[in-house]
Amino acid sequence: MNLDVREWLETDGHGGYAMGTVCGIRTRRYHALWCVATSPPRARMVLVNGLEVFVSLPDGRRLALSSQRYRGGVVYPDGAARIAAFTHAPWPRWEFVLEDGTRLVQEVLLARNAPCLVMRWRCDAAATLIVRPLMSGRDHHALHHENPGFRFDPEVRGGALTWRPYSGVPAVTALSNGHYRHAPEWYRSFHYTEEEARGLDCVEDLASPGEFTFEFPDGPAVLVLSGGDLPDEREVADFAQARFAIESTRRRGSVLERAADAFLVEGAGGRTVIAGYPWFADWGRDTFIALRGLCLSTGRHDDARSILLAWSGRLSQGMLPNRFTAAGGAPEYNSVDASLWFIVAADAFLRRKAFCAPGDRRALEDAIEAIVAGFAAGTRYGIGADGDGLLRAGEPGTQLTWMDARADGRAVTPRVGKPVEVQALWINALAVAARRAPRWAEPLARARAAFDARFWNAGRRMLLDVVDVDHQAGRCDPRCRPNQILAVGGLPLPLLEGERARAVVDACEAELWTPAGLRSLAPGETGYIGAYRGGPGERDAAYHQGTAWAWLDGPFVEAWVRVRGGTPAARAQARRRFLEPALARVDLMGLGHLAEIADGDPPHAPCGAPFQAWSVAEALRLERDVLA
Repeated sequence: MNLDVREWLETDGHGGYAMGTVCGIRTRRYHALWCVATSPPRARMVLVNGLEVFVSLPDGRRLALSSQRYRGGVVYPDGAARIAAFTHAPWPRWEFVLEDGTRLVQEVLLARNAPCLVMRWRCDAAATLIVRPLMSGRDHHALHHENPGFRFDPEVRGGALTWRPYSGVPAVTALSNGHYRHAPEWYRSFHYTEEEARGLDCVEDLASPGEFTFEFPDGPAVLVLSGGDLPDEREVADFAQARFAIESTRRRGSVLERAADAFLVEGAGGRTVIAGYPWFADWGRDTFIALRGLCLSTGRHDDARSILLAWSGRLSQGMLPNRFTAAGGAPEYNSVDASLWFIVAADAFLRRKAFCAPGDRRALEDAIEAIVAGFAAGTRYGIGADGDGLLRAGEPGTQLTWMDARADGRAVTPRVGKPVEVQALWINALAVAARRAPRWAEPLARARAAFDARFWNAGRRMLLDVVDVDHQAGRCDPRCRPNQILAVGGLPLPLLEGERARAVVDACEAELWTPAGLRSLAPGETGYIGAYRGGPGERDAAYHQGTAWAWLDGPFVEAWVRVRGGTPAARAQARRRFLEPALARVDLMGLGHLAEIADGDPPHAPCGAPFQAWSVAEALRLERDVLA
């Protein structure tokens, strides 16, 4: 049996999703036929985990279209063996071939901005389709186990069936053009191999209230799951057809454009960006790094404006939040760079004058001024402008930069002091502020002079990663990391030019570049880990210690082109040499997407989140802007 475990994704525009593998076997706790955002876009709950699907033929044979993995390595039934073809665009579509040559098509569609999942099966031969939902009603980070509290009995209203599995859990309403037979069963001991590989709990029990049957070839079989109102059962096939038609029109565009759509969602506080699926929510840093590619490079200016204005209202002591808790608690202001990336994104939007009304411009400019003033005066976690004009940040036990992993209660890469990319962001922020308020011109000049004097490592012909480590004057971290590339590319104002800029780019290409992105630490450096494997502690320890990151392709390729004069020939060469190998990886893990990370060692297997916003965003920015 050829088990293809690449993953597909459908999203609903509010943080909910449908997600699974090509072969249909769930390998993660997050794989779900229907996962809804109960507090968009952060809190999510899995309502329907999957399906058992069989076909009964006129000769009495009963053949499977589904497969499940159970504890002990048992895979049953054998539906995956009958998959003849699969495509994820414009929505997941499987073609099955039975032993007698009968062909069936199965389609799954999650409607955009509507609490509605549509499934459709087609077959031209005489057959009976049997579909049994597998349900839970749990937080998407949790697992479900057999218990007496699950409510199997549905409420019946017309042709619609509504289950309310537990108190406080959203209802599941089903409508079909088939027949429902109530037959409650517990399915026990599903085994999720990806969870096991991460050293986590990996066995789950699911409840199945009954089964739907459909007769072929009397038209398509349709099953719709919804959290809202549904049409009469006599109209369900037309309802499904209309949804497919709407989504067919909406989903036009390139692979990367369609991928970008998954991350732009509506939350309670306005438009925002999901950092990645399946486990991330909307994080400040990820949002602002991704915004230029997801929104500006694709012409989604209204989305950009909505996102920036929504976030600008969350300023506190010159800082924007880095993340929110799913439970709705206080936001976490634990990032030195999220606010600075906001300035980069806001300024890029403001430069597109035709799309910014005067009131919006004032609000964004006021936010930029508040951030720069707050950072200059000093704010949380020891963040503040030092006497040399550079930005210091960090306290013992904190991790404020994008290299923010913790393992066994400790910060793996604390980078307390003056990190190189933070200075690049800070100086860019001062430059933006100085265009509007002359009082920032002198701090800008002072910071630039200090950067030139303090960060160049003449012995290695690259930039230091951190100066004044742990706020100890003159103590430096000289390890080769990708953060230095932001002094040359990825930001509007490069801090290096000429021979030094070329040396930094050459060093990053020689030591850090992979087809999957730049490594977070060069091989041979102290602490390098070339594979992202093991339990949570091992993976967190490797996260920024050699793991390759796809989003870093954007700054690197832009820097590579800049030091070659930005000529058409340089752009064409960069497209062939760097962008095309990156785009060749869109179907390696999350279909139609670029994964979050990859092993630093060859063959650079993709890992981490299979669907990651800033990975897609920076590829779009390269394709549409930098290399156009």
